Amino acid sequence: MQRDIDRANVTQLAHELGLNSYAELHRWSITDRPAYWRRVIERLHIRLTKPYEQVLDATHPTRPRWLIGAQMNIVDSCFQSDPLVTAIVESDGVGPLRKITYGELRSMVARVAGAIAARGLGPDGAVAIVMPMTTEAVAAYLGMIAAGAAVVSIPESFSAQEIAGRLRIADASLVITQDVIHRGDKRLPLYEKFRDAIDIPAVVFSNDPAFTLARNNDVTWQSFLGIDTTLRSVARDPQDAINILFSSGTTGDPKAIPWDHTTAIKAAADAHFHQDIHPGDVVCWPTSLGWMMGPWLIFAAMINRATIALYTQAPGNRAFGQFVQDAGVTMLGSVPSMVRAWRLSNCMEGLDWSRIRAFSSSGECSNPSEMLFLMQLAGDRPVIEYCGGTEIGGAYLTGTVVQPCIPSAFSTPALGIDVVVLDESGQPAETGEAFLIGPSMGLSTRLLNRDHEEAYYSDTPIHHGTPLRRHGDEVQKLPDGYFRMIGRCDDTMNLGGIKVGCAEIERVLNGVEGVTETAAVAVPPAGGGPSRLVVFAVAALDLSPEELKHKLSTAIRQKLNPLFHLDEVRIVPSLPRTASNKILRRELRASISK
Repeated sequence: MQRDIDRANVTQLAHELGLNSYAELHRWSITDRPAYWRRVIERLHIRLTKPYEQVLDATHPTRPRWLIGAQMNIVDSCFQSDPLVTAIVESDGVGPLRKITYGELRSMVARVAGAIAARGLGPDGAVAIVMPMTTEAVAAYLGMIAAGAAVVSIPESFSAQEIAGRLRIADASLVITQDVIHRGDKRLPLYEKFRDAIDIPAVVFSNDPAFTLARNNDVTWQSFLGIDTTLRSVARDPQDAINILFSSGTTGDPKAIPWDHTTAIKAAADAHFHQDIHPGDVVCWPTSLGWMMGPWLIFAAMINRATIALYTQAPGNRAFGQFVQDAGVTMLGSVPSMVRAWRLSNCMEGLDWSRIRAFSSSGECSNPSEMLFLMQLAGDRPVIEYCGGTEIGGAYLTGTVVQPCIPSAFSTPALGIDVVVLDESGQPAETGEAFLIGPSMGLSTRLLNRDHEEAYYSDTPIHHGTPLRRHGDEVQKLPDGYFRMIGRCDDTMNLGGIKVGCAEIERVLNGVEGVTETAAVAVPPAGGGPSRLVVFAVAALDLSPEELKHKLSTAIRQKLNPLFHLDEVRIVPSLPRTASNKILRRELRASISK
């Protein structure tokens, strides 16, 4: 709608700069990066306890430093709204909406920060959080950062062994968790995981009056909290860690990626300009603190003085849609597989989502038909495709509300960052691997347990004297500056001499009647030769593997390429996924050889 375009944050910034188009705005943001980030800091009113002397020091191009000489704590920038404004609206899918004001949340954060300081875990300490995305989780997260500690974010769905491994890598001294996770009628034990496998003390949140602690060194949430409700944040260097997040590796230790105070600025800036979040908006993105979108949601909403909408149940049914309606959500984030489930069940029909101004989609490659379905749920509102990663703090490819929305396509690199697509010989190409052109706030500069230079810059091409940064996505350039995601470079396959991404195959197969979702896997034969294409399918209809193979083979021939041969179809009840909803293809490949 024209009114949304006129009031958009990118439109306002372009007018301030005297620029006439979004293309000119992006060009300015990468031509004069210090000026762009200076504007971000001004527009978002980022609070500094000591001003910076220099926005950017790029003496070491692969390890740039931001806000030189400054002191800050990013939590201060999260509490700029009126204390009476709603900070969080939460639902458990059963009872009435729970609303917490900015003032109430600030008091909770202060009590957590005081408790962390009292335990001597403030500056340079590491405290883990393993719990669902709730009001208490948000308060714990911000309280730890306010005290100067680094939060170690671990998905609550992980096994005790996986949790213990991440605690070891980050050298955490304390973990905050809860007794159980409620999913409908199910009670999934969470604190129980800590009894034997994890030896560090735990703080346990519980709403059950009969709950008892299992270990002597553990404490309840209420007894842990401090008394002082005045927030006194610890000033830090902008490069100091605020959060340790982990890549979704399936073999060996996952990469441990530190976020610093400037990473949060990147998240908030993306939300400001690309998802177009304004004060008073209500932002919902079903997620977890163990996935980067959990921390992203906190900073994206609160620094932009918006409200976070939290739904503590699974978002796959109508009750979630009712929550979106009742909470007055204005920006709804999604994962494509979640939208696919809504479409197949038709569970969102008849709801009033008219307050939504934009959707956003991340986590996996999307399907145009599903994104069109999503748009129609709110009267043809745009979907901002959002592609990045934990080591970016946000996106490198995304969209805006001021450019035409083409389902499953990205209209632009994110402001403040650029991208080049290269073929296997390192030459510019229409289809190839995406390399990032920095510097940008948000781009990681270190890893706790790997060589950062080796991971992202080893043997990459040089661009204007600076090595390009490897990200690992296979991308196709479209007309008018748009992009389409093919998939991860390690998820591409060669079928009959033609390179194709798993996501391209899955887009076609997921549209076949009777199919809920699929995963395409290429399996090299033991004696060499062309790869075999094996598809794992979750079926909505009662079909034999032979019947389903015929339907899927026909779809591939007619809608993708008649030369692609489907060797085998395996019907499975569900696909194995990481905490961030990415398909575990290595696990699927391993199952084929068994």
